[in-house]
Amino acid sequence: MPESSSLTVGSLGESGLLARILPRLKGAPALLGPGDDAALIAAPDGKFVITVDTLVENQDFRLHWPSGFESSGFDVGWKSAAQNLSDINAMGAYASSAVISLTLPHETPVAWVEDLAEGFSAAVRDLGASYCALAGGDLGRGSELSITAAVTGTLATDRPVLRSGAKAGDVVAVNGVLGVAAAGLALLEETRSHREWSEAERVLVFGQRCPSPPLTAGPEAARSGASAMMDLSDGLLKDGLRMARASGVCLDFDSSALAEDARQLSDVAARLQKDPMDWVLGGGEDHGLLATFPPSAILPEGFRRVGVVKAIAGEGNHASVFVDGRAPGAYQGFDHFDG
Repeated sequence: MPESSSLTVGSLGESGLLARILPRLKGAPALLGPGDDAALIAAPDGKFVITVDTLVENQDFRLHWPSGFESSGFDVGWKSAAQNLSDINAMGAYASSAVISLTLPHETPVAWVEDLAEGFSAAVRDLGASYCALAGGDLGRGSELSITAAVTGTLATDRPVLRSGAKAGDVVAVNGVLGVAAAGLALLEETRSHREWSEAERVLVFGQRCPSPPLTAGPEAARSGASAMMDLSDGLLKDGLRMARASGVCLDFDSSALAEDARQLSDVAARLQKDPMDWVLGGGEDHGLLATFPPSAILPEGFRRVGVVKAIAGEGNHASVFVDGRAPGAYQGFDHFDG
């Protein structure tokens, strides 16, 4: 049989492709994994959390970027795992299982799909979710590449941490990087060749390609009494507004607490003629955590204070986000249906 570098999924067929993919999906053992019509997963306390997310070619990732950079299957597999694991993390839970559905054009190289499976498995292992079973999935043919992953999780405490629990007087805190993925995306989308990137720029692009959510931080925040929490996938202000609306409060971010995040992006921002604070406030896909804690709480390791929760002031006002007490302007964040 030809080497996978010359094979396409169409020439190999579903059974042959599964035989190549499944050995590469390495995680914790399921009670019953791939091979039957459904998997069997333990739910130790009688309940579990579940999330699902889809990456679609030319919407959520590109194979060929204006910079000339080529996305690998490894990158796409890693990113799929990271964003789903982050959603479980944001509920104060540990991932327990994942199933993956792939839609593939006939001409997709088998090697690319093998690389995707390797990337998904590597993220589960290297991000610290080796307790997650990779329990199977589905294959389908379509006109464009897409990967959908559904992940279940087990709560670290007796209840999940929701977006709706923030209270006036709470501390607003984040864990993880801010703006890195957005800066990396800007580099991928510029016409200057990727071969000209500096080492610092390559680090930012890596943050876009393979984000690193702090997967032990969500359960630790739950145990430390976090009142509200969510994944930072679409930008600090956009996600902050979602939390504010769910909780019926206002979130006021302190720009001085975010200045170091912006400073670390300032050289690239200057070259691209951007304001680095745009990336910090409006950039998504870093997959850190936004959380609120009672004022008396000791912030768990990795969390830093970036603001305060305030009550909605005055009749007719509504839940909102501020920066230094003022409306933040046009930091839009990410929306799947923009454009």
